[in-house]
Amino acid sequence: MSHVPHELAEEFPQAVDKIHSLNQSDNHFARLTEDYHKLNREIHRIETNVTPADEGYEKQLRRQRLALKDQISTYLT
Repeated sequence: MSHVPHELAEEFPQAVDKIHSLNQSDNHFARLTEDYHKLNREIHRIETNVTPADEGYEKQLRRQRLALKDQISTYLT
């Protein structure tokens, strides 16, 4: 558990401009990044004990976030 938010700008620092551009021009990509941010915020709230959750649920959210990150990465390459 890292307690550090995994923001897309931190995950893909070399692609910040491309992320912004795709968010403006591609609705599917914008949905992926929106879903990623929602999951990321929820995971961060769980990690910092703001929102209680069991370990299984947290692991499920982490897997979903990783799947979204993989899809976003594919768009960026």
